[in-house]
Amino acid sequence: MRSILLSVIQIAISILLITAILLQQRGTGLGAAFGGASDVFRTKRGIEKSLFYATIVLSVLFFVTAVLNVVL
Repeated sequence: MRSILLSVIQIAISILLITAILLQQRGTGLGAAFGGASDVFRTKRGIEKSLFYATIVLSVLFFVTAVLNVVL
């Protein structure tokens, strides 16, 4: 029963993590080399910063549930 519950939680976290990653604004990492924007330094503000922190928290939670799923 515990394994099933951990699996369901891990699936839910993975869906949220995928959504958070896909919602983030795309950077111009390699685009600047081919004539894109040359903004080197840019700070995250507002919802972009919240989404960045949410991605970090979700990835840590996903890792913890994956370890617990293996150990238990």
